[in-house]
Amino acid sequence: MNTINNTNFNFPGQKNVYKGKVREVYNINGKYLVMIASDRLSAFDVIMPKQIPFKGQILNQIAAYMLESTRDIVPNWLLACPDPNVAIGHLAKPFKVEMVIRGYLSGHAWREYRDGKRVLCGVSMPEGMKENDKFPQPIITPSTKADGGLHDEDISREAIIEQRIVSEADYSKLEDYTRKLFQKGSEMAASRGLILVDTKYEFGKLNSGEIVLIDEIHTPDSSRYFYADGYSERQEKGEAQKQLSKEFVRRWLIENGFQGLKGQVIPEMSTEKITEISNRYIELYENITGKTFVKADTNDIMSRIDQNVKNYLKTLDA
Repeated sequence: MNTINNTNFNFPGQKNVYKGKVREVYNINGKYLVMIASDRLSAFDVIMPKQIPFKGQILNQIAAYMLESTRDIVPNWLLACPDPNVAIGHLAKPFKVEMVIRGYLSGHAWREYRDGKRVLCGVSMPEGMKENDKFPQPIITPSTKADGGLHDEDISREAIIEQRIVSEADYSKLEDYTRKLFQKGSEMAASRGLILVDTKYEFGKLNSGEIVLIDEIHTPDSSRYFYADGYSERQEKGEAQKQLSKEFVRRWLIENGFQGLKGQVIPEMSTEKITEISNRYIELYENITGKTFVKADTNDIMSRIDQNVKNYLKTLDA
């Protein structure tokens, strides 16, 4: 199965390329971004050696679906998706924080709570909670990049404003957008029999000064979903929740002795494990969008992307 690992395109007007953990972003004339979703899998801020078939297509198409579904709440950067793995939109200057919002005590928040912490990013968490319990109200726990941009680091609202990472006026708007987006995402998930547990949003500013939503939203890489059916029963019995997110990858890695710490070896992923992960991503796509996933032709992915992007860029210049 052909997958996308690294790309090396040369598009008309290309100024530079940013290569993230999963996406590769091409700057076109300092005005537009071509964002290519690779099939790389990242966990604990480490890129796994093997790619997951169709993962990039799934992330790109869920993100596009969600961005289109939330334009009434907040403007976003997206113009078009001329290829299954590609999103093209306006270049915005990103805020140096990720707006993480949590409706349930899961993942990183649970690991902190389990270790005795009751304050996360300056936000208090109630006593007596169990893993995957619902918070009385969703909490916002922002993160910022540390170590040269490689690792996410928890940060409080107060520290963001005090360090002038974001102005107080802009940050208040980011909080408002974050809560409204999470409410909308939760409603969309509920209509599909899912619970949106937690997620993150990234925002930027256009040259006009307008704040826009950027990057992906409500995908299995940026969000955690539980199945609503049986949630309460599993909580009462102290059982693990059935979920659609990347957390199942993290748990498998932890069980196999890897948590991204120095000296640890990434466990070998078998063909069966890779297929399982790919199928879990497809399952989430179909559950959250209500659409049947159509696998793109992967015979010559690079040529396909190159042609589709160049054809669309011509329309921007017209």
